[in-house]
Amino acid sequence: MELTVSIHRDELVERCKKGEAAGYKELYQRYAKAMFNTCHRILNSFDEAEDVLQESFTEAFKNLHAFEYRTSFGGWLKQICIHRSINQLKKRKFRWEDIETINVYNIAEETFIDENEIAFKVEQVKKSILSLPDGYRTVLSLYLLEGYDHQEISEILNVAESTTRTQYMRAKQKLLQLLKEGI
Repeated sequence: MELTVSIHRDELVERCKKGEAAGYKELYQRYAKAMFNTCHRILNSFDEAEDVLQESFTEAFKNLHAFEYRTSFGGWLKQICIHRSINQLKKRKFRWEDIETINVYNIAEETFIDENEIAFKVEQVKKSILSLPDGYRTVLSLYLLEGYDHQEISEILNVAESTTRTQYMRAKQKLLQLLKEGI
C-alpha cells in the first residue's frame, strides 16, 4: 500500500516566489503576530523578539525560493524563528544543567507542591512564565506551548535530551513555586 502525500501549495507563497511585493506584505501580516509570540515566549523581551522576528522574516523571504512545501510555510517560518530566538539566547550565555551532574531525586524531595490544590488565573501563569530564567522558560515554552518533544528540543538547542528534561522539570517546579507564592 502506497501512501500519497498531498502537497498544498500556498497561493500567497507562490505570489511571493514570483516577486510580487504586495504578497510579501500579506504574508508578513498573516504570520507576524504568531511568530512574535513564539519569539517572545522564548526570549521574554519585546525588543529582542521584535528584532528576531524581523531577522526571521528577512531570512525566510531571502530563502523563499528554497521553500519546497515539505511542511507548511508557517511551520517552516516558526522553525526559523525558534532557531534565531535560541541563537539570541545563547548570546546571553545562560547555563544549561545536565541531569547527569545533579541528583534529581533530591530535587523532587526538596519541595512538594500539590498541583491540584492550586487554582490560578491565566495572567498569573503568563507573568510567572515570563519571570522564569531563560533556559527554563525556553524549554517550558517549546515543550508545553510549541508542542515539541524532548528529543526535538535537544536537537533545536544542541544539548543532551537529559538536559532538556532537567530544565523542564526544574522549570515546572519553579513555575509552581512562583504561582504558589503569588508572584
